[in-house]
Amino acid sequence: MSATPNATTAQSDHQGLESNGEVRLFEVGPRDGLQNESVRVPTDAKIDMIERLVDAGVRDIEIGSFVHPKWVPQMADTARVAAGIRRVPGVRYWALVPNMKGLEFALKAELSHVAVFLSSSESHNLKNLNRSISQSLEIVGEVIAEAVSQGLTVRGYISTSFGCPYEGDVPFDNVMRIAHTLTQRGCRYISLGDTTGMGTPLQIRKGCRRAVEELGVDHVALHLHDTRGLGLVNALQALEVGMRNFDASVGGMGGCPYAPGAAGNLGTEDLLYLLESLGYETGVDLERIVAISRDLQLDHGVTLSSKYYQYAGARL
Repeated sequence: MSATPNATTAQSDHQGLESNGEVRLFEVGPRDGLQNESVRVPTDAKIDMIERLVDAGVRDIEIGSFVHPKWVPQMADTARVAAGIRRVPGVRYWALVPNMKGLEFALKAELSHVAVFLSSSESHNLKNLNRSISQSLEIVGEVIAEAVSQGLTVRGYISTSFGCPYEGDVPFDNVMRIAHTLTQRGCRYISLGDTTGMGTPLQIRKGCRRAVEELGVDHVALHLHDTRGLGLVNALQALEVGMRNFDASVGGMGGCPYAPGAAGNLGTEDLLYLLESLGYETGVDLERIVAISRDLQLDHGVTLSSKYYQYAGARL
């Protein structure tokens, strides 16, 4: 597979979502979900999970991250995962890259989609990356420029977009300033992260409306955590103001090692059930997602927080 996106990938990158009632699901379980697990899931099991997620209809999937294994040991096998998965045309396989070295590994793995990240709060950025926001933007800018020059598509995560565990509220002007900077540098997509689930429905509604208006519906996503039980409420608020791209994690796995009190990501099952009940199309099979969660729990002891899985799906 070439590092340059093929025609099918390029076409899927530009598909509009405004006119057909579609919501695009971005599955982060294999990366953001597993990276905070104390249980080490074997490489072959990760490959199986990713392929089953694709078979269930997922078309955007984060398969891992090229970070130093000292900091995130659960992601040490990302290159082996990338080499082992069956690549399906039309599916976008993503990996997180923190720096130029990470990008180099992604290119060697023949991935055509990468994600960069930083926080919108100085304190969280220092805890997570050991540098200031301005320093991060400089490093990330270099990574984006090189990735784009190699024909890759880049996504930018902005953590603590709706609140920081160290600073409290984060001015949304700061978030949008970073979002526009990343876009100007070459990011095609921006994901707004409610990293600790601190976002309130009114915050989410106001912020997402602004982000959709300024960045465009096809270019912005919402990444929710369910720490305070408002994950689905916040998803609904975002839907109502035009958000059509959502990150979610199978089984509700995840958290953030540098965000005290962060619960798991919004569960893929929970989000799918909400979307289906409202008549939105995702192309993802809910029962197949439940089966993947069940096997992760039974075979590997992974901690799951998805309400749908716990109280409905587990009985299917």
